[in-house]
Amino acid sequence: MADVSGTKPESKPGKDDSNSGYDRQPEGYLYASYGPEKFLRDAVVSAFTLKRYDTKRPVAIVCSQEHKKILASQPFRSPFDLVLDLNEKHQSIVGFKHNIHHYMPFERNLYLDSDMIWCRNPERLWLALRPYAYTITGQESADVFFGSHKNVRILMDILLRRRQRTLRRFGLSSLARVQTGVMYAADPEITHKVGNLAARLLNSKEQTHFVSRKREKGRNLESCEWSLGMAVTMLDLHVYPWFNAQESIQLDYIRPLTKANSDFSEVSCKYHCNPFVHSLRGIKSNIPRKLLFSLFRLLPRGNDHLWVTPYILHFGWKHQKQWFDQFVNKEWDKLVNIPESES
Repeated sequence: MADVSGTKPESKPGKDDSNSGYDRQPEGYLYASYGPEKFLRDAVVSAFTLKRYDTKRPVAIVCSQEHKKILASQPFRSPFDLVLDLNEKHQSIVGFKHNIHHYMPFERNLYLDSDMIWCRNPERLWLALRPYAYTITGQESADVFFGSHKNVRILMDILLRRRQRTLRRFGLSSLARVQTGVMYAADPEITHKVGNLAARLLNSKEQTHFVSRKREKGRNLESCEWSLGMAVTMLDLHVYPWFNAQESIQLDYIRPLTKANSDFSEVSCKYHCNPFVHSLRGIKSNIPRKLLFSLFRLLPRGNDHLWVTPYILHFGWKHQKQWFDQFVNKEWDKLVNIPESES
């Protein structure tokens, strides 16, 4: 098995000085915000869509000092019940998601990406997550593209069996595919183990077939997903089903496959029951996607589908971001121009 030894973080898991004096609640949500102001606006608008459905659980944000000041200067009432300081070392995708054990203000914490719109009441979701000490949405088996090349170079990975070599080198018989837009943590020790192991695995990238996300056009931050996928697999932790029919926590927004009104209060996503057919949803060009859907519709279960309202609509695909950006800009304008008497 490959050597993934390393040093432990200095502070203890689950402890955060910025949370001192806070009456710890049983369940709550947490967003992270740093970098350009746009990301703070995304988190604010996303949190307001959450408040449509859940007003009893607190919503926290862990953010940079700059974003903390921007938030405090706004004319509207913040949707966040708790504002925590984000350590400068953790102000990146990897920095935060490998270190969520430092940010556990609630007994049971639900960590959320900011490019999300809530679509339904999450009461049943909390009941479903309660048995787990730590989990991430995902699939029990990752495809060959996970963490690797997204172009024709994947053929070399397949021919040279690089994925299989990575698994064998690390003593694995499978590899989970995680989608870290939604993460859940209730046990500080296990959460610490996952993050610490994932950080060590990332430092051992040269022993794997995974490639830096920064090589992709338009990406300047490293991905945390393959390292967390390996970590939860090595620690034998359950991955909460990403595609779970009517109980899907998050589904991707793909405009041709999504029915929604202007404020996204009514949402339905086309959910193909055949996993392979569903995987075609992210093809950027309409013509090839429609052609492939038409081709596989000829199979016995190729056209089996449901119209599903997920708990969360996730705008994770880069070519679909414009629709989320338009929604955020519209909602932000409403917030900052709200009459003082209503703020």
